[in-house]
Amino acid sequence: MPNTENKVSADGSTVSAIKNLWPYMWPSDRPDLKIRVAWAAFFLVLAKVVTVLVPYFYKWATDALDNNPLTSPYLPAIFLTPVMLVVAYAGARIVMVGFNQLRDALFARVGQHAVRQLAYRTFVHMHQLSLRFHLQRRTGGLSRIIERGTKGIETIVRFTILNTAPTLLEFAMTAAILGLNYGISYVIVIAATVWAYTWFTVKASDWRISIRRDMNNSDTDANSKAVDSLLNYETVKYFGNEEMEAERFDSSMARYEAAATKTWTSLGWLNFGQTVIFAVGMLVVMAMSAMAVQAGEQTIGDFVMVNALLMQLSIPLNFIGFVYREIKQGLTDIETMFDLLSVEREIRDRDDAKPLDIRSGGIRFDNVSFHYDADRPILKNVSFEVPPGKTVAIVGPSGAGKSTISRLLFRFYDVSDGAITIDGQDLREVTQKSLRAGIGMVPQDTVLFNDTIAYNIRYGRIDASDEEVEQAADRAQIKDFIATLPQGFQSEVGERGLKLSGGEKQRVAIARTILKAPPILILDEATSALDTQTEQEIQAALDVVSKNRTTLVIAHRLSTVIAADEIIVLKDGEICERGTHRNLLDQDGLYSAMWARQREATEAEERLRLARANDELGVIERKTPVS
Repeated sequence: MPNTENKVSADGSTVSAIKNLWPYMWPSDRPDLKIRVAWAAFFLVLAKVVTVLVPYFYKWATDALDNNPLTSPYLPAIFLTPVMLVVAYAGARIVMVGFNQLRDALFARVGQHAVRQLAYRTFVHMHQLSLRFHLQRRTGGLSRIIERGTKGIETIVRFTILNTAPTLLEFAMTAAILGLNYGISYVIVIAATVWAYTWFTVKASDWRISIRRDMNNSDTDANSKAVDSLLNYETVKYFGNEEMEAERFDSSMARYEAAATKTWTSLGWLNFGQTVIFAVGMLVVMAMSAMAVQAGEQTIGDFVMVNALLMQLSIPLNFIGFVYREIKQGLTDIETMFDLLSVEREIRDRDDAKPLDIRSGGIRFDNVSFHYDADRPILKNVSFEVPPGKTVAIVGPSGAGKSTISRLLFRFYDVSDGAITIDGQDLREVTQKSLRAGIGMVPQDTVLFNDTIAYNIRYGRIDASDEEVEQAADRAQIKDFIATLPQGFQSEVGERGLKLSGGEKQRVAIARTILKAPPILILDEATSALDTQTEQEIQAALDVVSKNRTTLVIAHRLSTVIAADEIIVLKDGEICERGTHRNLLDQDGLYSAMWARQREATEAEERLRLARANDELGVIERKTPVS
């Protein structure tokens, strides 16, 4: 893949775009595509040579019909008859079109290769950008940017190479023929016409670009709202806000409608202005030729040839306007895509980064401080160790910085100060791929891919066999549930796994982590969103996963960390207490207060459950007839 920075200036420079796209159109690692480009260029030139020769056959046929026959010492007279000249004229037009189509066919793979490579690079780059970037962007908007950007790339590649260059070549050849045969005055008029036509086209197209940009922004906004609303389908239903979501979507589409209407209206004025300019130029040239025929300086054939040359020139000239508009619109469409490519990765591997060598899996946080914004510190001089094979839990109130610890351990962010090491190796000195390969995660909110259960479990290790997938599901205590489904492991889980319950999704996540078999495990509030009974079942599965693994538990429910080797209590980004469950209760501090509150809540929940059960039992007894 070409190693080049894909950047386009804010004004959408065509030269800059071609410069950055050129390595994709002339790829150094694809000699077969280079050959295609060379052949396409050859047929491009050949087609234009035939194009400017076509009017000659028209002229000779006309002169022959006007009793001015063409003579040649090299051709038999039968080939110079009006009928044969007409046949030659038609044949030349067929050859011209054939060469053009052959050119397009040869270049098709080159253009599509460029589209594919740039789309791939953008996709990879987006996955390399930091979590901070993705938390600030809308997924629907990003997908639309890539969609429009790839289409814009194809437009620029195809129209710039296959149409602009040949049109300039045809204009130069036409000007040379007119100048040599009919005088410099014809060239001056044609040049003035082309200049006026091009100037008007550029000015009008530039005006239309701002309208196009408004239309794109409205389209992106509407698509983002639609995707966001559909992803949160249940929330919309919970609050009955279908009408509000529809109104938000329609307001964006209303702006799109207005901008699209302006786009088509302005296109009509542009086409009309182009027609007027070219018609005036043709009028002047044809009048000059008509007067020359009357003066006996030209034949009727010359008059027809001038007309044919101008008509042929009008086709690419009109296409120049179209090409310019398409290129400018294409640049508008891809400028945001190029902006994405120019966003620097926040987290990069060092040039001398080595793969992480996990020997025992000991984790150490050494005076770690971190902030998202400089004026809002999240962690302050946090130091602790997770010994190999042991379990350490991080607890504390909301906003204490618990989940930030897991993100730092995965190196979604780099620490602001201090260091995090695994077996003595600083995370900033090892490759991200090896680091994340050695850590397993069971998150609080398990989001599954819209695919089968087997696919989602196998995501932990994509080369796992069906037997290994089933074994992982069994250890995660979900195999029996899967067996009850009509399609078993091939059952679709739906968008974000919505066809499964919270507990079922968690078990899939656990099975996925079991299949990955990492030496280090992070449980990030893995049971906080579940009911008490499901929590106990999931906790049993988690105990199986964490056995003999270095485990960091980030917990909201304290009942899940009682057996931890050490519990660390965070408050406002600092460690305020640490010890075992019993030690912390004896300290009668923050942990003890949190334990008391959660225990009261659990007991209240249990009393409410029993009361409801008794009420249901009483209703059943009252309805049962006494024998």
